[in-house]
Amino acid sequence: MDPLTHTATGLLLGRAGMNRLTPRAVVILALAANAPDIDIVAAAGGSLNYLHYHRHLSHSLVAAPVLAILTVALVRAVGRKRVRWAGAFAASLAAVASHLLLDWTNLYGIRLLLPFSSSWLRLDLTPVVDIWIWCALFVAFAGPFLARLVTAEITSGKPKPGRHGLGLARLALVFVLAYNAGRAVLHERALAVLNARLYSGSAPARVAALPSENPLVWRGLVETGEFYAVETVDLRGRFDPSRGQIFFKPQSDPAIDAARHSAAVQTFLQFSQFPLWRVAAAAEPQGGRDVEVFDMRFGTPAEPGFRVGALVDARGKVAAADFTFGVPRAR
Repeated sequence: MDPLTHTATGLLLGRAGMNRLTPRAVVILALAANAPDIDIVAAAGGSLNYLHYHRHLSHSLVAAPVLAILTVALVRAVGRKRVRWAGAFAASLAAVASHLLLDWTNLYGIRLLLPFSSSWLRLDLTPVVDIWIWCALFVAFAGPFLARLVTAEITSGKPKPGRHGLGLARLALVFVLAYNAGRAVLHERALAVLNARLYSGSAPARVAALPSENPLVWRGLVETGEFYAVETVDLRGRFDPSRGQIFFKPQSDPAIDAARHSAAVQTFLQFSQFPLWRVAAAAEPQGGRDVEVFDMRFGTPAEPGFRVGALVDARGKVAAADFTFGVPRAR
């Protein structure tokens, strides 16, 4: 999820009662809720390096207690104020766990079992930025403030500080859990719809239902032996698979085999869950081939998201490779 969601979740954990576990709990919870994203430092090595290390070891179960204790140690050292180590560690670990759980729910995925397994785990329940979760978190934060203003207006006095919003904080956290549970039910329905159809006469080999802002509307991704079909699954109406877009897979090509040896392509394939290859004649050098791979979860060749390209020369050697997010760069 996005940093705002992670930060707000950490702060609400504090308001819901974890601020009693230790002094400086609010700071610890806010930092720990974002601690797994320390992997942003990998961006210094370029976008492809960041793709490889984003949601890597820092997002694993093994790293969670390490990040939790380091966060407490940082707050203790910088703040130069005592903390209750047991309570601080418990609060910090809960905030780190909230980060992992939230990231697990969305379509990007998480490598939770590193270093023992590099498999991507994802629930495909929420977008990376979910407007409904934002709304719930906003209400939880704004509600107590508005309530104090109304109370002050009625009593003609100044708003008094104190413990405000505990109930709203707990309600917001429960809402996030219930919301994801509801999305999980709708996700299973969308998968069932996709699996129950034929696409241009072909049965699906595997399908994915990818989230949109509307929990009742899903982006269906169907893979067969010959093509991908991109569908819109609206659970409020009848599903017509003939309305989807078809993207055919290329025939076997020596240029694809050569591109697979590129470090950039290998890194991308470790990330991509639904790769689609494209091969075309290159403008130069003469006899060269442009090879591209698209992750169909995040776009299509017409409107690309994650994509890697390799230029294969006439000798079958990779002359150049690049990774982009968005419209591919002209070579």
